[in-house]
Amino acid sequence: MLTRRDILKVGLATGAYGLLGPVPRKRVFASDLPPSPRTTPFVVELPIAPIAQPVRPFATKADPGNCVNVDGTTAVHVHGPRVVTSNTQFFLIHEQARPHSFHPQLPLNSIWGYNGMSPGPTFIAQSGTPFLIRFVNDLPQNDPVGIGEPITAIHRHGGFQFEEDDGYPLDTFCTGQSRDYFYPNEPDDGLEENEHSTLWYHDHAIDITGPNVYRGLAGFYLNFDAVDSLAGELDTSPRALRLPGRMVRLASGEQFREFDVPIVIQDKQFDNNGFLVFDSFDHNGFLGDKFVLNGAIQPFFKVARRKYRFRFLNGSNARFYQLFLSNGQPFVAIATDDLLLEHPVTVKSFEIGPAERVEVVIDFKNAALGQEIFLVNRLQQTDGRKPDQLVSPGTPLLKFIVDRDAADPSRVPDTLRPVTEGPAQLLPRVKVKREFDFERSDGAWVINGEFFDENRIDAKPKRGTPEIWTLKSGGGWAHPIHIHLTGFFILSRNGSTPPVLERGRKDTVAIGGPDFGDVQILLSFPANFRAVPRPVTGRFVFHCHNIEHEDMRMMGQFDVQP
Repeated sequence: MLTRRDILKVGLATGAYGLLGPVPRKRVFASDLPPSPRTTPFVVELPIAPIAQPVRPFATKADPGNCVNVDGTTAVHVHGPRVVTSNTQFFLIHEQARPHSFHPQLPLNSIWGYNGMSPGPTFIAQSGTPFLIRFVNDLPQNDPVGIGEPITAIHRHGGFQFEEDDGYPLDTFCTGQSRDYFYPNEPDDGLEENEHSTLWYHDHAIDITGPNVYRGLAGFYLNFDAVDSLAGELDTSPRALRLPGRMVRLASGEQFREFDVPIVIQDKQFDNNGFLVFDSFDHNGFLGDKFVLNGAIQPFFKVARRKYRFRFLNGSNARFYQLFLSNGQPFVAIATDDLLLEHPVTVKSFEIGPAERVEVVIDFKNAALGQEIFLVNRLQQTDGRKPDQLVSPGTPLLKFIVDRDAADPSRVPDTLRPVTEGPAQLLPRVKVKREFDFERSDGAWVINGEFFDENRIDAKPKRGTPEIWTLKSGGGWAHPIHIHLTGFFILSRNGSTPPVLERGRKDTVAIGGPDFGDVQILLSFPANFRAVPRPVTGRFVFHCHNIEHEDMRMMGQFDVQP
């Protein structure tokens, strides 16, 4: 039987994408399986990934450049050793297969993870201190699980970095190889309003991102500066926001961040024996029936009667969520995707599409000791192509158990990140408008009628010059669109003012279907770094982050001009 890799090779070599369409074929994996085995919810405590620790500086090296991708190509950007500044911190991360427990009622599963864990170690960056991270591919060849390929690239999602460090999907490294990534950890054009907050890093290899991320290759990357500071609620500086969260060092010497909790939500499917499965032929978008938070199925989390900052990431391949609290309490949203909002926004619920992030503050001060409050997803989705509708009561994903009192010096100020370079300042400078139509064709997914081709440039924006892009989709499909290198403002959705949580800058936006429609965005590609005197130019990609659509070549590329 043909594997998806075989079909991709044939399709790419001959243009025979009809092979991928709705032709009669025997489908295996998840679509032929009964539901996952029953598991008792809320018996496992929410895991928190460890903080990545720096290592002694090492000599950077040239990129391997000779890893053969699924489609037979090799790297586009091949560079020598990275040029780093004297204050750069160095990290060493190994991609490894390791046993992992999703739930005590299931057997151990072999996952692929950064340092063998999923989610991988959380990077804690401070603005102005660059990182040089060497990722080493120790993934096994001929893995018996059969999910994923040991060919990888690393994308720091939402990050501002040079083209060779962006995780361009052809810039891969294979088992036994490594690649260095340099992250300057500074804002676009040096503007404080562009300081990153919640980023994430994940696999981005051409044609196989979906199974590789599903297998476990993802982790958080958090950024702090003098305003949203590492000291957090304990920072006495008049500039500090003092949002919930602070660094704590245990007696063991290990550090963790208290009251500031990153949570990645994913959906998984297991066979009758409790082992992970993945449908390689589901090109609409893979959906699982088990909800996994930070690697555990429906965990619980003990909280004190005080404020917490939660950083929610939708790490699913295709599933959208709309999250509520079971007691009807609202969320105070403080950030969307990689940037803090200008002002906090109080909402009863929030929708989050694949790759999107939403940061919220939840205050448990009025809860009773022993009270249980549930984080509930009420957005039903039965087709990978788009969500359905809200249902009640929905599915509880996480149980908060209020078990203690604790001091709370944190606050949520009325102003978070003032915006000085918003639409009012950028729109008068716009000279170029572009339109991209995200469609289905020959059973696969295209942009403006074209599959991704590394030899074709779809746009040549000028560095530092704002543009307006219209993102469209027909056929009722929903597509979460991610544009590398830059953030953007949503000017309109279906010709109307965007919803309240889409009025800050974003890096991913859902389009299409009856719920999302077309959007018009305002974006400007950053000019340069302060620490490294080199312009940010070259090739970057934009694509659908329904990862099965991305793997079926719903991706374009732009070449940033000087």
